[in-house]
This record gives sequence, C-alpha cells and structure tokens, in this order.
Amino acid sequence: MHIKKYDFDYSRRFFMEKTALGLGGAGVITSLWPEICKSGDITKAYPEELYNIEAYTKGKVKVGDTINADNIDLVQDLVDPILYQEVKQDGREFFIESTDTDVTRMYPPYYLDATLSNQGMAGFDANGNVVVKDTGANWIGGHPFPIPNDGNEAIANLTISWGRHDQTIYAIPTISLNPEGDVSYEYDFVWAEQQCCGLTNPNISPVRPYLPGHEDKTRFQSVWFTKPNDVKGTAFLNVWAYDQREFPDLFGYLPAFKRVRRFPTNQRFEPLVAGMNLFLSDAWAAGDPMLTWGNYKIIERKPMLASMHHQWLPENENWELPLVGGPKGKTYMRVGKQLIPEIIVMEGEPTGFPRAPLSKRRVYLDARNTMFPQAISYDRRGDVWKSFEPGFSYQESKDGSQKRVAADGRTEWTWSWVISNDIQSGRVTRFHQAEKITGGWKTEIDPGRDFLEEYMTVQAMRRLGT
Repeated sequence: MHIKKYDFDYSRRFFMEKTALGLGGAGVITSLWPEICKSGDITKAYPEELYNIEAYTKGKVKVGDTINADNIDLVQDLVDPILYQEVKQDGREFFIESTDTDVTRMYPPYYLDATLSNQGMAGFDANGNVVVKDTGANWIGGHPFPIPNDGNEAIANLTISWGRHDQTIYAIPTISLNPEGDVSYEYDFVWAEQQCCGLTNPNISPVRPYLPGHEDKTRFQSVWFTKPNDVKGTAFLNVWAYDQREFPDLFGYLPAFKRVRRFPTNQRFEPLVAGMNLFLSDAWAAGDPMLTWGNYKIIERKPMLASMHHQWLPENENWELPLVGGPKGKTYMRVGKQLIPEIIVMEGEPTGFPRAPLSKRRVYLDARNTMFPQAISYDRRGDVWKSFEPGFSYQESKDGSQKRVAADGRTEWTWSWVISNDIQSGRVTRFHQAEKITGGWKTEIDPGRDFLEEYMTVQAMRRLGT
C-alpha cells in the first residue's frame, strides 16, 4: 500500500500553519515561483490532490461533472459563500474542468516577460508606493511582487496594472436582473484603459516603461455607453496619479446637459448608471488607489474552484455564454471551474472613505498569477453584501481552431465575463467581453493607436457623447 506524503490533510495543515505564521511565498512541495521560472509548470510545487479534482474528492467529483444544488455540498469547502448560495438556493450550475498547469497560459505574453525579467526589483517607498527599490523610480512592468508575502504586496499586483496590457478597449453588453429573474436594465458600454507606467509591449509602446509626458500617472481609464438611447453618450474619464494616496480625477459627460463636469471622486461606491451592480471601486477588485484603503492582511490560503481558464467562447455569437439559474433560468452564466491549487484570501478596509457603505472587501487571489476569481464586499455591519466574480481565459477556443494572438504570434490572455450579485437586494448584473456592441465598437487588445486623443480627454468625451 502506497501512503501519500502530501495528501490533502497535509496540504490543509500546511496552509493553515503558513497563514498563522504570516509566511509568504506559494507552493506546498517546493516554492512555486522558482518552478515557474524554470519550466512554467506548477505540478512540482503542489501535490496531485491540489490540482486533480478526482484525487481531492476521492472520486466523488470528476472532470466533466455538473455541480448543482444536489451535489454542491461535496465541494462546499472549495467555493466562496456567495457561489454556494447561488447554487444551493437559486438554481445556478457550473461544470468541472481539468486544471491547467502551464503558467504561460495565465498571463498576457509581454506582461509575463516583464514579470520574469524584473522580479526582485520592486519595493515600497516611504509613502507606501511601489518603486524600483534601487533607484526609487516608478514601477517598470510586470508583477512587482510575483509571489506576494503580505496583503500590501498582493494588492499592489492588482492595482498597478489592471488588465496587464498597455492598451485595451472592451465592448461589453450588460444585463441587470431583478429578484424575479426579469431583465430590468440592458446596456452596452465600452471600457478602455491606457497604462502609463510599466509598459511592456514593444510593438505598441516603443518608448518604455513609461508613457511619454505621463510618467507621473498610473493610467487613464474611460467608459462610455452606447445603448439604450436614454443613456447613450454618457461617459466617464478617470485619470490616476501614480501616487496611490491621491484620488483619481473623475470627469463625466451627461448628454442631457451637453457638458463635461468634474465628479466627486471619493464617491466610488455607486452604480455607474441605474440598476447596475458595477461601481468604480469594483474594477479589477482594485478600483481605488491602494493607499486610500488600508489594513490589508492575508487571512487564509486554500484550494478553490474558480474560472481562471477556458472562459472565452469565440464559436458562440458575439462570444456569448449559455445561461442558467434564477427564477426564469437566465440569471447566471453557465461556466466552467477548475481546482486551483492555492488561493490567497486577502482583506482590506476603505480607510480613506469615511462615508463608504462597505466595511471591507475580501479578495480571492490565484497564487499562480495573483489575479482574482472572486471579490466579496461587506456592508458597514459586516454582513455579506455583493460579489464581483470574473472568469479569465487564455485566448484559444477549446478545439484550438480560433486564437487571439499578440504581435509576435503568442496567444493572448484576458478576462471574459463578470457576475455581480447584490445578495441583499437579490439583483444580479452580468456582463461579458464581446466581439462588438451597438455603435460598431469592437474589443481590441493593444491596438497601438493614440488612445489619449481618441478616448481620454475632455474633448474626446464630448465627441463620444455626440
């Protein structure tokens, strides 16, 4: 009889002891990041029980199985509390996929290059901003902290570069549903980002690592609505300073008034438009400058089922996902989830927002790429309020026939969908990255155009609004 040295009980004790002692790093059998640098394969850092769902559950759950209200209890310890409630009480279902063990499929290619080449160079300055520790310069690209040792390093990886590309423009159809499962609001909007620090793509950013003339900024980010007609042309522009103690400049264009106005930027916990569970603060689980929050801490490490791969469905019209659950069977997207060997569970508090309606945010981070498969906000009483659950994908169809590639031919990586559930009101907003939306806007990754002139000035906002 073969006795496994690194069974699940060993891994669970290992994670608990590591968390209790405040130890950083990732991996169980050996340190994760050296293995990533050497081979890009995670299997030497984790026992099979942490990347094989059948081994983990002792055969009770297998790849291809559908998880629903009848069997969710078999994996309750592997899901977050909101997902458990959605499945158990609201008819949501998801299916089990095999775990991807190749880390090169979990990053945009140029961003991964920068993470590998710049590892070990980051630190914090006296104010808490991320800098190159030997020079004090603003960060130069990739993860500043590939394997975070504490909550401050974890949030820095999310905040400094949201989408992990130099430029992105996402076409996003959005549906908001009421507690009865009916569509109450339907929107099309465009979300665009221009990174200013840590530029990594030599094909669209020949001058790196900073956007010339904007070395003092983190990013420009804009959003504008194209559907329905009563909000068409509504637009917002965020301009982030690099100093994470400063609130972004926030401008808005309202077509009814035909003018651009400056909005109070510390009010970041309200819907962008009526009925939508998307706040500026929600973006990438790091929608506010990281030093306007505080008390970051890692509270747990554990395995988890999450949608970190195979979430892009280019074979479907406009990349749509099938629907399931809720009173009318169309509240949630039916998606796949894989066993992620190690999730870092982190919490932070909105210390810079005296009137914030939430007391904390709990963010679940995949230790392999420190991207989040779930973020849960808690109200001022400490009760669960709303989720922000995304799915991510290597940009290749499951049969390998379709790919989205970078300029050098390597396959791209990005987010695919989001489900945001206001669990207290029963209202759910779901949206996905689409090929195109109303107005002819299309999703593009690193197109190499002048995003500032086209989308990210006051004049551009007026033009987009008309």
